[in-house]
Amino acid sequence: MTIDWLQALATGFALMGSLIVAIGAQNAFVLRQGLLRQHVGVVVAWCAAADALLMIAGVLGIGGVLARWPGLAAALTIGGAAFLWAYGLRALWRALRPEVLEAAATGGSRSRAAVLAQAAAFTLLNPHVYLDTVLLVGSVGARQPDALRPLFVIGACAASLAWFAALGYGARWLAPWFARPAAWRWLDALVGLTMFALAAALMRPWFAA
Repeated sequence: MTIDWLQALATGFALMGSLIVAIGAQNAFVLRQGLLRQHVGVVVAWCAAADALLMIAGVLGIGGVLARWPGLAAALTIGGAAFLWAYGLRALWRALRPEVLEAAATGGSRSRAAVLAQAAAFTLLNPHVYLDTVLLVGSVGARQPDALRPLFVIGACAASLAWFAALGYGARWLAPWFARPAAWRWLDALVGLTMFALAAALMRPWFAA
């Protein structure tokens, strides 16, 4: 039985770990907050908690709701693409204004509520979050034996928390390099282009139809 428990934990951890370690809007936001050292704990806690709730919902069967209501999935796709496009424009605007980047690097501040609202938007308006947590993790977790299902979820949640904590708090090791405005210019340019690419990827099926 102990081997089964460990296998369930490892399966959940490995699955979520393979899904979450990728360049995306949410990860880019967590990295930037880590570099700025602004409300990192709040951002990490929110992202990990949101993933946990969505994975639990998926394992409990809410993933079937999205499958039965394609209109809801379409609305999430359009809303997510619009948000990514707007944030991409904002990131490129920062890249073109060195004085803004310098102010950010020295700790210019946004309130905790504003940062948390942005973290929530990156999470809840990103359809890939629902695909990964609700549908993919949920479908695999739902096939686990009843007694092992909670352990699978714990393993998946542990992977999410470990990744976001490493991303947010590990970013400070890059701080000396990002003390230069030019580094922030390149980071924001990369973030902006990444947002545009993600938005285009979300909308591609609509134009291909």
